[in-house]
Amino acid sequence: MFNGGVDMAGKQQVTRSSELSSCDSYFENIQCRKKLPFSLQETLTAAFAEIPASSFPPVPGGKVIEILEDTSVADAVRILSECNIMAAPVKKVDAGNSSDWRDRYLGIIDYSAIVLWVLEGAELAAVALSATSAAAAGIGTGAVGALGAVALGVTGPVAVAGLTAAAVGAAVVGGVVAEKGAGKDASTAADKLGQDFYKVLLQEEPFRSTTVGSIVKSYRWSPFLPVATNSSMLSILLLLSKYRLRNVPVIEPGKPDIQNFITQSAIVQGLEGCKGRDWFDCIAAQPISNVGLPFVSANEVVSVQSDELILEAFKKMKDNEIGGLPVVEGPNKKIVGNLSIRDIRHLLLKPELFSSFRQHTVMDFMNTVVSTTKGTGRVIPPLTCKPDATLGSLVHALASKSVHRIHVVNQSEEVVGVITLRDVISCFVYEPPNHFDSYFSFSTKEMLND
Repeated sequence: MFNGGVDMAGKQQVTRSSELSSCDSYFENIQCRKKLPFSLQETLTAAFAEIPASSFPPVPGGKVIEILEDTSVADAVRILSECNIMAAPVKKVDAGNSSDWRDRYLGIIDYSAIVLWVLEGAELAAVALSATSAAAAGIGTGAVGALGAVALGVTGPVAVAGLTAAAVGAAVVGGVVAEKGAGKDASTAADKLGQDFYKVLLQEEPFRSTTVGSIVKSYRWSPFLPVATNSSMLSILLLLSKYRLRNVPVIEPGKPDIQNFITQSAIVQGLEGCKGRDWFDCIAAQPISNVGLPFVSANEVVSVQSDELILEAFKKMKDNEIGGLPVVEGPNKKIVGNLSIRDIRHLLLKPELFSSFRQHTVMDFMNTVVSTTKGTGRVIPPLTCKPDATLGSLVHALASKSVHRIHVVNQSEEVVGVITLRDVISCFVYEPPNHFDSYFSFSTKEMLND
C-alpha cells in the first residue's frame, strides 16, 4: 500500500490535494501570527535541518512496542493501556526475514482507530435493532447485520467481518430489542440498548475476535509514514506539526525493525529539556499571543456538556478528527473536566463498571473512572492556562503532565481556546521555501493526501 517514505524514494512533482491545502492554511496562519525575529526562526530551522533523526532519544525502555496483526482488539487495547502509549506499529505475521519495511509493517493502531471501529459498530447496532423485533419480522440474525450495513452504506471491515451478525445477532437471540425510531448514531444506540449495548458490543465475540489487522487499514486518521535514520529533525518536526502526523517511525535502511518511534509528546518533552539554551529561553519567554496561540478560538472549540452521553463525546472526537474535548457546563462553557480519546480504554477494558447505566453521561463516566482508579477520588481538574501565559509555561505543563492539550480559560474559567502539542511544535519551526518538494518523496505526498 505504501511505496516509500521521507528521503526513501524518487522525488516527483505532485498536485496538492485539499488535505495538504488544509495543512498549508493552518501552518501559514500560525507563521503569520508569530511575532518572533525572522533571523531567529531561520537559524533555528537551519539547525534542525542539520540534526539527524538517529540523534533523537530512543523510546522508554529502548525498544519500540509493536503489535502483531492477528492480535485481537481487546488485547491491543490492553497493550496500549499497560504500556501507557497512544499508538503502536502493526507488524505483519508473515513478515519473515525481509529487511524491507513495506513487507514487515501494516500500519499503526491507535485509540482513534479503535474509537472509529466502536462507533461504527454502535451505529450498525442502532439501525439493525430499530425494528420492534427482528425475530418477529422473520429476519435472521445474519440478515439483521446485513440490513444494518446496507442502511448505513457501510463497507468497512466491521461489515465485512460480520460484526453485526455476531454482536447484533447475539442481541436479538438474547431478547435485546430497541424501540422503533432508534437513531442512526452511536450515542442513541447506547441509549436505546442501555446496559446491553456494552455487553453485546464490547464483551462478546466482536471485541474479542476482531483483529488489529482487519481494522488498521480502514480506521485511521494518519498514514504509516516512516523516515530514515539520516532524515533531518526538521522534516520530522514538520510532519508532526504542519502535516498533522501524531507519530513518525524511524527505520534504518537495510534493517528490518523500527529503530525509534517519535511522537508529538516526545518532541515537547525534548523541548522542555532545552531550558537554559538561549534560543529556547528567547522563544519560551514569549506570551502565547506573540506566537499565534491559541490558534483555535473560543467559537471554534469543540466541547461536550457534562450531561451529554459519553459515546456522544467520542463521536464528536471522531467527527472532528480531534483527540480530546473540554467537558463544560452551562451556556458560557465553564470547564469542569477533560476527556481524551484514550479514555475509551476504560469502556473497553472494564465494561462491567458501566453496565448499570441506562443513560451514561460524561460526568457519570468521569466519576466512575476516578472512583475505580488510584487517586484522590475526585475528578482531576483539567489542565488550563490564562491568555497571558508564556509559551515556556505551556511546554512545561504539557511535558510534566504528559497530556496532549491545554485549554485557555478566562477569569471565569470559561473556555476561550485550546492549544495542542501540534500547535506548540509549530511555534518552533517553519518550512523553508521548496522544502516540501525537495525533501518529501512522491509517495510521501500521496500518503499525506490519503
